[in-house]
Amino acid sequence: MAAKLIDGRKVADQIYADLESDITALKRKGVIPKLTVVLVGDDPASAVYVRMKAKACEKLGLISETLTFPASMTQKEILQLIDQLNANSNVHGILVQMPLPDQMDANEVIERISPEKDVDGFHPVNKGRLQSGLDAFLPCTPFGVQKMLEYSGISTVGKNVVIVGRSQIVGMPLALLLAQKRNNADATVTICHSRTKNIDFFTKNADIVIAAIGKPEFITASMVAENSIVIDVGVNRVEDPRSERGYKLVGDVKFDEVSEKVQAITPVPGGVGPMTIAMLMYNTVKAAQE
Repeated sequence: MAAKLIDGRKVADQIYADLESDITALKRKGVIPKLTVVLVGDDPASAVYVRMKAKACEKLGLISETLTFPASMTQKEILQLIDQLNANSNVHGILVQMPLPDQMDANEVIERISPEKDVDGFHPVNKGRLQSGLDAFLPCTPFGVQKMLEYSGISTVGKNVVIVGRSQIVGMPLALLLAQKRNNADATVTICHSRTKNIDFFTKNADIVIAAIGKPEFITASMVAENSIVIDVGVNRVEDPRSERGYKLVGDVKFDEVSEKVQAITPVPGGVGPMTIAMLMYNTVKAAQE
Protein backbone atom coordinates (compact mmCIF):
# COMPACT_ATOMS: atom_id res chain seq x y z
CA MET A 1 0.00 0.00 0.00
CA ALA A 2 1.32 3.43 -0.92
CA ALA A 3 2.56 5.65 1.88
CA LYS A 4 0.71 8.63 3.28
CA LEU A 5 2.05 11.77 1.62
CA ILE A 6 3.22 14.45 4.06
CA ASP A 7 2.36 17.64 2.16
CA GLY A 8 4.71 20.44 3.18
CA ARG A 9 2.60 23.06 1.45
CA LYS A 10 -0.45 22.21 3.56
CA VAL A 11 1.54 22.21 6.78
CA ALA A 12 3.15 25.53 5.82
CA ASP A 13 -0.33 27.01 5.29
CA GLN A 14 -1.22 25.92 8.83
CA ILE A 15 1.89 27.68 10.14
CA TYR A 16 0.88 30.83 8.24
CA ALA A 17 -2.65 30.67 9.66
CA ASP A 18 -1.21 30.39 13.17
CA LEU A 19 0.97 33.46 12.55
CA GLU A 20 -1.92 35.71 11.52
CA SER A 21 -2.91 36.74 15.04
CA ASP A 22 0.70 37.62 15.95
CA ILE A 23 1.10 39.69 12.79
CA THR A 24 -2.19 41.49 13.44
CA ALA A 25 -1.14 42.27 17.03
CA LEU A 26 2.17 43.72 15.81
CA LYS A 27 0.46 45.88 13.19
CA ARG A 28 -1.86 47.29 15.86
CA LYS A 29 1.29 48.52 17.58
CA GLY A 30 2.50 50.05 14.32
CA VAL A 31 5.06 47.33 13.67
CA ILE A 32 5.20 45.52 10.34
CA PRO A 33 7.79 42.71 10.36
CA LYS A 34 10.46 43.36 7.74
CA LEU A 35 12.84 40.83 6.20
CA THR A 36 15.86 42.08 4.27
CA VAL A 37 17.56 39.56 1.99
CA VAL A 38 21.03 40.22 0.61
CA LEU A 39 21.71 38.53 -2.74
CA VAL A 40 25.24 38.64 -4.15
CA GLY A 41 25.92 37.34 -7.66
CA ASP A 42 23.66 35.76 -10.24
CA ASP A 43 23.24 32.15 -9.09
CA PRO A 44 19.92 31.01 -10.68
CA ALA A 45 18.90 28.76 -7.79
CA SER A 46 19.54 31.54 -5.27
CA ALA A 47 17.40 33.94 -7.30
CA VAL A 48 14.53 31.42 -7.26
CA TYR A 49 14.79 30.94 -3.49
CA VAL A 50 14.81 34.69 -2.89
CA ARG A 51 11.67 35.16 -5.02
CA MET A 52 9.90 32.43 -3.05
CA LYS A 53 10.79 34.14 0.22
CA ALA A 54 9.50 37.47 -1.06
CA LYS A 55 6.27 35.81 -2.19
CA ALA A 56 5.74 34.32 1.28
CA CYS A 57 6.25 37.74 2.87
CA GLU A 58 3.70 39.25 0.51
CA LYS A 59 1.21 36.50 1.34
CA LEU A 60 1.47 37.28 5.06
CA GLY A 61 1.56 41.05 4.73
CA LEU A 62 5.19 41.35 5.81
CA ILE A 63 7.66 43.78 4.28
CA SER A 64 10.20 42.10 2.02
CA GLU A 65 13.32 43.86 0.79
CA THR A 66 15.87 42.28 -1.55
CA LEU A 67 19.23 44.00 -1.95
CA THR A 68 21.01 42.67 -5.03
CA PHE A 69 24.71 43.12 -5.71
CA PRO A 70 27.18 41.93 -8.38
CA ALA A 71 29.49 39.00 -7.71
CA SER A 72 32.37 41.48 -7.58
CA MET A 73 31.15 42.87 -4.25
CA THR A 74 33.94 42.86 -1.68
CA GLN A 75 34.02 41.44 1.84
CA LYS A 76 34.41 44.95 3.26
CA GLU A 77 31.36 46.18 1.37
CA ILE A 78 29.05 43.40 2.54
CA LEU A 79 30.21 43.76 6.15
CA GLN A 80 29.51 47.51 6.00
CA LEU A 81 26.07 46.78 4.58
CA ILE A 82 25.28 44.34 7.38
CA ASP A 83 26.38 46.94 9.95
CA GLN A 84 23.88 49.36 8.41
CA LEU A 85 21.08 46.79 8.50
CA ASN A 86 21.91 45.87 12.10
CA ALA A 87 21.54 49.54 13.05
CA ASN A 88 18.23 49.98 11.20
CA SER A 89 15.40 49.46 13.70
CA ASN A 90 12.89 49.00 10.86
CA VAL A 91 14.70 45.84 9.70
CA HIS A 92 13.76 42.90 11.92
CA GLY A 93 15.32 40.00 10.03
CA ILE A 94 18.50 39.82 7.94
CA LEU A 95 19.26 36.93 5.62
CA VAL A 96 22.34 36.69 3.41
CA GLN A 97 21.57 34.23 0.64
CA MET A 98 24.13 31.46 0.25
CA PRO A 99 26.34 30.59 -1.53
CA LEU A 100 28.46 33.72 -1.59
CA PRO A 101 31.17 34.38 -4.21
CA ASP A 102 34.51 32.69 -3.61
CA GLN A 103 36.28 35.86 -2.48
CA MET A 104 33.96 36.18 0.53
CA ASP A 105 34.28 34.53 3.93
CA ALA A 106 30.75 33.26 4.61
CA ASN A 107 31.44 32.57 8.29
CA GLU A 108 32.59 36.15 8.89
CA VAL A 109 29.51 37.44 7.11
CA ILE A 110 27.15 35.33 9.21
CA GLU A 111 28.91 36.31 12.43
CA ARG A 112 28.51 40.02 11.52
CA ILE A 113 24.70 39.72 11.55
CA SER A 114 23.17 40.68 14.88
CA PRO A 115 22.00 37.48 16.66
CA GLU A 116 18.68 39.26 17.29
CA LYS A 117 18.17 39.63 13.53
CA ASP A 118 19.63 36.26 12.49
CA VAL A 119 16.37 34.74 11.24
CA ASP A 120 18.29 32.00 9.42
CA GLY A 121 19.51 30.70 12.79
CA PHE A 122 23.14 30.34 11.66
CA HIS A 123 24.90 32.81 13.98
CA PRO A 124 27.19 31.11 16.53
CA VAL A 125 25.19 32.69 19.36
CA ASN A 126 21.94 31.12 18.15
CA LYS A 127 23.68 27.81 17.46
CA GLY A 128 25.13 27.85 20.95
CA ARG A 129 21.77 28.67 22.52
CA LEU A 130 20.20 25.79 20.58
CA GLN A 131 22.86 23.41 21.88
CA SER A 132 22.22 24.67 25.42
CA GLY A 133 18.47 24.19 25.11
CA LEU A 134 17.82 27.94 25.39
CA ASP A 135 15.41 30.06 23.40
CA ALA A 136 16.97 30.94 20.04
CA PHE A 137 16.27 31.52 16.39
CA LEU A 138 16.30 27.95 15.12
CA PRO A 139 17.71 27.11 11.66
CA CYS A 140 14.78 27.06 9.29
CA THR A 141 15.09 23.64 7.65
CA PRO A 142 15.62 21.61 10.85
CA PHE A 143 12.89 23.65 12.56
CA GLY A 144 10.64 23.00 9.56
CA VAL A 145 11.22 19.25 9.73
CA GLN A 146 10.34 19.22 13.43
CA LYS A 147 7.18 21.27 12.88
CA MET A 148 6.18 19.10 9.91
CA LEU A 149 6.31 16.00 12.08
CA GLU A 150 4.41 17.78 14.87
CA TYR A 151 1.63 19.13 12.65
CA SER A 152 1.31 15.74 10.94
CA GLY A 153 0.68 14.05 14.27
CA ILE A 154 3.95 12.09 14.15
CA SER A 155 5.52 11.82 17.60
CA THR A 156 9.28 11.56 17.96
CA VAL A 157 9.20 10.76 21.68
CA GLY A 158 11.22 7.62 22.33
CA LYS A 159 11.55 6.94 18.60
CA ASN A 160 14.73 5.86 16.83
CA VAL A 161 15.53 8.65 14.39
CA VAL A 162 18.34 8.25 11.87
CA ILE A 163 19.59 11.38 10.12
CA VAL A 164 21.65 10.72 7.00
CA GLY A 165 23.84 13.80 6.66
CA ARG A 166 25.87 15.86 9.14
CA SER A 167 25.89 19.38 7.68
CA GLN A 168 25.87 22.40 9.97
CA ILE A 169 22.77 23.61 8.13
CA VAL A 170 20.56 20.53 8.52
CA GLY A 171 21.95 17.32 9.99
CA MET A 172 23.74 18.51 13.12
CA PRO A 173 21.20 21.11 14.32
CA LEU A 174 18.32 18.75 13.56
CA ALA A 175 19.94 16.06 15.70
CA LEU A 176 20.20 18.54 18.57
CA LEU A 177 16.58 19.60 18.17
CA LEU A 178 15.12 16.11 18.13
CA ALA A 179 17.28 14.73 20.94
CA GLN A 180 16.50 17.50 23.41
CA LYS A 181 13.97 17.37 26.22
CA ARG A 182 11.38 19.58 24.58
CA ASN A 183 8.02 19.39 22.82
CA ASN A 184 7.97 16.92 19.94
CA ALA A 185 11.55 15.83 20.52
CA ASP A 186 12.91 13.33 23.07
CA ALA A 187 14.09 11.04 20.28
CA THR A 188 17.06 8.69 20.22
CA VAL A 189 19.06 10.16 17.35
CA THR A 190 21.76 8.56 15.21
CA ILE A 191 23.73 10.57 12.66
CA CYS A 192 25.05 8.76 9.59
CA HIS A 193 27.27 10.31 6.93
CA SER A 194 29.53 9.60 3.97
CA ARG A 195 32.05 7.74 6.14
CA THR A 196 29.50 5.61 7.99
CA LYS A 197 29.93 1.91 7.32
CA ASN A 198 26.80 -0.11 6.54
CA ILE A 199 24.42 2.83 6.61
CA ASP A 200 21.51 0.52 5.83
CA PHE A 201 22.03 -1.23 9.18
CA PHE A 202 21.03 2.01 10.90
CA THR A 203 18.31 3.11 8.49
CA LYS A 204 16.58 -0.30 8.52
CA ASN A 205 16.31 -0.09 12.30
CA ALA A 206 14.90 3.44 12.34
CA ASP A 207 11.35 4.51 13.10
CA ILE A 208 12.03 7.77 11.24
CA VAL A 209 14.66 8.28 8.52
CA ILE A 210 15.63 11.83 7.59
CA ALA A 211 17.65 12.03 4.37
CA ALA A 212 19.87 15.09 4.07
CA ILE A 213 23.04 13.83 2.42
CA GLY A 214 22.78 15.64 -0.92
CA LYS A 215 22.96 12.54 -3.12
CA PRO A 216 20.15 11.94 -5.61
CA GLU A 217 17.91 8.98 -4.68
CA PHE A 218 20.48 7.64 -2.21
CA ILE A 219 17.92 6.04 0.11
CA THR A 220 16.29 3.00 -1.52
CA ALA A 221 13.50 0.67 -0.42
CA SER A 222 15.99 -1.95 0.78
CA MET A 223 17.39 0.57 3.27
CA VAL A 224 14.19 1.31 5.19
CA ALA A 225 11.84 -0.66 7.40
CA GLU A 226 8.21 -1.26 6.62
CA ASN A 227 5.89 1.23 8.31
CA SER A 228 8.75 3.65 8.99
CA ILE A 229 8.50 7.36 8.21
CA VAL A 230 10.82 9.01 5.69
CA ILE A 231 11.55 12.74 5.52
CA ASP A 232 13.44 13.79 2.40
CA VAL A 233 15.35 17.06 2.80
CA GLY A 234 17.37 16.72 -0.41
CA VAL A 235 16.77 18.74 -3.58
CA ASN A 236 18.91 17.62 -6.53
CA ARG A 237 18.88 18.45 -10.20
CA VAL A 238 19.32 15.43 -12.45
CA GLU A 239 19.33 15.34 -16.22
CA ASP A 240 15.99 14.49 -17.82
CA PRO A 241 15.83 14.74 -21.64
CA ARG A 242 12.04 14.36 -21.47
CA SER A 243 11.73 17.64 -19.59
CA GLU A 244 11.58 20.99 -21.38
CA ARG A 245 14.15 22.29 -18.89
CA GLY A 246 16.43 19.31 -19.50
CA TYR A 247 16.40 18.33 -15.85
CA LYS A 248 14.10 17.30 -13.04
CA LEU A 249 14.20 17.73 -9.28
CA VAL A 250 14.60 14.65 -7.12
CA GLY A 251 15.30 14.16 -3.45
CA ASP A 252 17.80 12.05 -1.57
CA VAL A 253 15.20 9.26 -1.48
CA LYS A 254 14.15 7.01 -4.35
CA PHE A 255 10.56 8.08 -3.96
CA ASP A 256 8.75 5.66 -6.28
CA GLU A 257 10.00 2.51 -4.59
CA VAL A 258 10.33 3.77 -1.00
CA SER A 259 6.79 5.18 -0.98
CA GLU A 260 5.46 1.68 -1.65
CA LYS A 261 7.03 0.36 1.53
CA VAL A 262 6.89 2.99 4.27
CA GLN A 263 4.06 4.44 6.35
CA ALA A 264 4.56 8.10 5.39
CA ILE A 265 6.93 10.11 3.20
CA THR A 266 7.57 13.66 2.02
CA PRO A 267 7.66 14.47 -1.72
CA VAL A 268 10.28 16.50 -3.58
CA PRO A 269 9.35 19.17 -4.41
CA GLY A 270 6.51 20.13 -2.08
CA GLY A 271 7.78 18.53 1.13
CA VAL A 272 10.43 20.12 3.33
CA GLY A 273 11.05 23.09 1.01
CA PRO A 274 7.84 25.00 1.83
CA MET A 275 8.46 24.34 5.52
CA THR A 276 11.88 26.00 5.37
CA ILE A 277 10.28 29.20 4.07
CA ALA A 278 7.43 28.95 6.57
CA MET A 279 9.85 28.84 9.49
CA LEU A 280 11.77 31.80 8.05
CA MET A 281 8.48 33.73 8.21
CA TYR A 282 7.97 32.45 11.77
CA ASN A 283 11.43 33.66 12.80
CA THR A 284 10.89 37.06 11.15
CA VAL A 285 7.66 37.61 13.07
CA LYS A 286 9.39 36.48 16.27
CA ALA A 287 12.22 38.97 15.64
CA ALA A 288 9.70 41.78 15.29
CA GLN A 289 8.12 40.83 18.62
CA GLU A 290 11.37 41.12 20.55
